[in-house]
Amino acid sequence: MQNLTLEDVAERAGVSRSTVSRVINDQPNVSEGVRDRVWKVINETGYQPNVAARSLASQRSYMIGLVLPHSVSYLFTDPYIPHLIQGVAQSCNQSDYTLGLFHASSKEDEKKMYPRVSRAGLLDGVILQAGHHGDPLMDRMIDSDLPLVFVGRPFQDENVSYVDIDNYDGAYNAVSHLIKLGYRRIATIAGTELSTVGIDRKQGYIEALRDNDLTVDEDWVVEGDFTEMGGYQAMEALLPNRPQAVFAASDIMAIGAIRAIRNAGLEIPDDVAIVGFDDLPVANMSNIALTTIRQPISRLGSTAVEMLIEMIHNGSKLHNRIILSTELIVRDSCGANQELKYEAKEE
Repeated sequence: MQNLTLEDVAERAGVSRSTVSRVINDQPNVSEGVRDRVWKVINETGYQPNVAARSLASQRSYMIGLVLPHSVSYLFTDPYIPHLIQGVAQSCNQSDYTLGLFHASSKEDEKKMYPRVSRAGLLDGVILQAGHHGDPLMDRMIDSDLPLVFVGRPFQDENVSYVDIDNYDGAYNAVSHLIKLGYRRIATIAGTELSTVGIDRKQGYIEALRDNDLTVDEDWVVEGDFTEMGGYQAMEALLPNRPQAVFAASDIMAIGAIRAIRNAGLEIPDDVAIVGFDDLPVANMSNIALTTIRQPISRLGSTAVEMLIEMIHNGSKLHNRIILSTELIVRDSCGANQELKYEAKEE
């Protein structure tokens, strides 16, 4: 039906115009019966509320910003960010919110971004991908008055809301799996310690070794930068130490490590077993399927949106933290399908 007005919907639902407005703007003090009746008329007639009027009445823009600081620009080298955006966008669509994407490709871009993001009336709230320690944009966003939810635990995690995955537990399970398979000389390609992700996954590696009475050797810990080249160079540095297995703190670094192992004339998993973290599509697309830790990236995005909208609607100043679980996905690269007798081979 064309050109319906708010008054038309009110007449068909048998309520006042102001009641229809309250229902559309999800305001309180409307009974469930009346609310259902109004939405039934809206759905049957195809009435589309005037967005500008809706925003004016509710003093909201119905727009959420997803902010990606400069320090996470490396993430654009792997599919993490597209999966995150997909989860955020789908949840925004389901909640009738518009998504605005703000990405700083340089520090100069980042300086210009904050005034735009924080402009009064532009955004109802912000989802911010946690960046590196000392990132000035993160500190400025925390100090702003906008409702804010981090994806990933920020270093300054007091008085902020965030959704994250259990990075420590995922890494612990990955290394424990390698230990159960009989490996004892287990190295790691760790993420940067400028990020909580890198710190938590490294700590999971360390604690898994300690809990199984294995030595934590600093020569078996090489930091990468969450890129394929970083994984390749880290693996080159590890190979002289003759590790039996490697836990890489991301799938992309694991792919780089696999390339370095093969270029050295070694086989996977016969000479070196490897486990990654993320379960990105690339994990199951190489010549050897990668054993990895699956994290629900899209759900990170959708959960962040749900948390933010609840803060916007309720005007809540309480801070919430949600930690999502991970899952070990066993494929070929860890050698789980082979008989391992490393304990008998120890030198």
